[in-house]
Amino acid sequence: MIVGLTGGIGSGKTTVAKLFKALGVPVYNSDKEAKKLMNSSKELRKSIKDLFGKDAYKKKKLNRAFIAEQVFADKEMLKKLNAIVHPAVRNHFKSWVNEQDAPYVIQEAAIIFEQNNQDFYDKIVLVTAPKEIRIERVLQRDTHQNRAKIEQRMANQLPDSEKIRLSDYIIENIVLESTENRVKELHQTFLDCC
Repeated sequence: MIVGLTGGIGSGKTTVAKLFKALGVPVYNSDKEAKKLMNSSKELRKSIKDLFGKDAYKKKKLNRAFIAEQVFADKEMLKKLNAIVHPAVRNHFKSWVNEQDAPYVIQEAAIIFEQNNQDFYDKIVLVTAPKEIRIERVLQRDTHQNRAKIEQRMANQLPDSEKIRLSDYIIENIVLESTENRVKELHQTFLDCC
């Protein structure tokens, strides 16, 4: 069974993913793997350079600050970048799934619904938190961010109200202990249905 784990910036997807991982569930972090692929795949590197120009890479490494500046100010560029990167990540994920030996696996992916990929998953878990908490979390973990940049990124993602309607399960990630209990509950649910 393939479970999609999603949520907006600062919702705590990674925290929830770590909790599932601690229970022995294989978890694929799409953002992390995408970053690796953008540096290691010759095809991706070429496509990204063709789209953004030579400044896309600095010393043979993806110039993340430059790319972020380009895509978060221009939704069309973000769509074009996603159209290049997401198929590569999807193929990599499928290969990874074939290597796993577990009743279910989780793919942590921020923009499942934005990419209209919900049909790929057997179940989808949405991690939510109030907007102010999400902003505070991002400001604490990333000192290069400011409130305006975070809100701009939030604006590029579907609102939670829409995601809730499309998700199978919700984890409201405000108090860690409650989140841990909800993860254990969902883990048992997934084991029971596999």
